[in-house]
Amino acid sequence: MELLKKLTTIRSASSDEGPMKEFILKYVADNSLSWKFKPRVIQGRGFQDCIILVFGNPRTAIYAHMDSIGFSVGYNKELIRIGGPKLLDGIDLVGEDSQGQIETQSMVIESESHTDVQYIFDRDIDRGTILTFKPNFRLTKSYVQSPYLDNRLGVWNALKVAETLEDGAIVFTTYEEHGGNSVAFCAKYLWEKYGVHQALISDITWVTEGIIHGSGVAISMRDSGLPRKSYLNKIISIAKESGIPFQLEVESAGGSDGVMLQKSHLPIDWCFIGAAEDNVHTPDEKVHLDDIDSMVKMYKLLMREL
Repeated sequence: MELLKKLTTIRSASSDEGPMKEFILKYVADNSLSWKFKPRVIQGRGFQDCIILVFGNPRTAIYAHMDSIGFSVGYNKELIRIGGPKLLDGIDLVGEDSQGQIETQSMVIESESHTDVQYIFDRDIDRGTILTFKPNFRLTKSYVQSPYLDNRLGVWNALKVAETLEDGAIVFTTYEEHGGNSVAFCAKYLWEKYGVHQALISDITWVTEGIIHGSGVAISMRDSGLPRKSYLNKIISIAKESGIPFQLEVESAGGSDGVMLQKSHLPIDWCFIGAAEDNVHTPDEKVHLDDIDSMVKMYKLLMREL
């Protein structure tokens, strides 16, 4: 879990994914020689802060978003949400502006018409500064709990799959928490260059009345988007034959890079597959270790079989 712990410490809110990009590039450079196959690394001009790793002759791509929720500093100590963080009193926040490192707390102000959130600090913080949850990684025999398991855990999963991946692509994307942005041009590149038309979304879902801790990775049959049924059936059939624990998720809301793929002009089949967490979009996101284990096993299997 040391890699996951490190990933949770890197500030990478939507629009500010550069630090995470640099970490992943260095990690791949330092570790890929010991992987079963060394990937081609696609990044730079035309890809913003995204990274694509291409292994062999890819048929399927894993998409894992690098960004997180957070806050932008506005006027008069106001904090403006990036994505959908829960508005809670006393959240520890960190960042950096022109005057140095920042460690502050949130203060929720309720009125009859709306809820505001401000920072508590001994000076004004530069406008536009991005603040994120303070790292707080906790590991027990059964659970991992930390800010930003969504989606550092999805990134971690992709990097674990990369160790033995022979044919496939891994796409580290941006802006997922704040409207989506990058999956379309990354998918376009993989479609035009390699004919890749299948995708798996390596992300973290929610514990709900139908999805519980410790019962395996969740294969999402739908959220706000609808995966194509024939592709979904193929995945579920492979999962059933594998013996790997999994749960079937059916939700009416929520979205991911998969929804952005569905809204693109490309004929890409996609399916969201991820472990479920409690305390969503708070500093205390919590995932069962057995579900993490089944997530990695399921991805390795599907990348071979699809």
